[in-house]
Amino acid sequence: MSDGLRESEGPESPAKPVPFRGGGFLPKPRRIVAPIVFIALIAFWEFGCRVGFISPLILPAPSEAFDAFMNLVRTGLLWDHLAASLQRLLIGWSAGTLLGIFVGTLIGLFSLARSGLQPLVSAIFPVPKIALLPLFVIWFGIGEGSKVATILFGTFFPTVIATYGGIDNVDRNLIRMGQSFGLSKLSIIRKIILPGALPAILSGARISAAIAIILLVAAEMIAAEYGVGAYILLAGSLMATDQLIAGVALLSLMGLVFAWLIGQAEKYFLKWR
Repeated sequence: MSDGLRESEGPESPAKPVPFRGGGFLPKPRRIVAPIVFIALIAFWEFGCRVGFISPLILPAPSEAFDAFMNLVRTGLLWDHLAASLQRLLIGWSAGTLLGIFVGTLIGLFSLARSGLQPLVSAIFPVPKIALLPLFVIWFGIGEGSKVATILFGTFFPTVIATYGGIDNVDRNLIRMGQSFGLSKLSIIRKIILPGALPAILSGARISAAIAIILLVAAEMIAAEYGVGAYILLAGSLMATDQLIAGVALLSLMGLVFAWLIGQAEKYFLKWR
């Protein structure tokens, strides 16, 4: 009977190995893709301008914008505009980010600060900071103070929200584990809470850097002799679209550099991920 049962069951099928899928959602760098896409886009743009289905009055060819950029380099104006913009950007963004991390940490850790400051942050954050630029001019003058204050104010609020949101999302089991091991409150904050909130803080830094560049252009369009925003405003006033595209490309390069630097910070500080 047992032999008949074995025959009915048939030959045993070999066990199939289960494929490992743990890294299925881990992004893999494809460094060659971005240059290919960029070169293809520029080539199509240049081809369209040369053939004629893209009007040079509406959108100049990349070669013309490159000539305008090289003219900036030859005259030395590039370094004057970049130095003025980078100084305003670094001071405003750094101060706004540090102050935002400090206030966001207070809101995330202390009930009194959360009760008093979170509604204030929620009320002011949706206000367009460009709309407050005339007020900053009245307060800080038409010079560097109003421009730096605009960038600081604009980067402060997203950093605050990213910081206390990251603290709120730290796994509470890790905090209880630290308490069970007898860690002090300061050690728990330094070794568990802040490292756990760091991914959200750095993501907030990416967003605030983009906001800072937008506000930089708006601030430099008001009574600035040098700066990328002032250069773009002058090019637009003269209808020099090639110079305008060159200025926009400069802003794009500044954004890429900021994104690269923040990416390097993520690789260094978030190795534990």
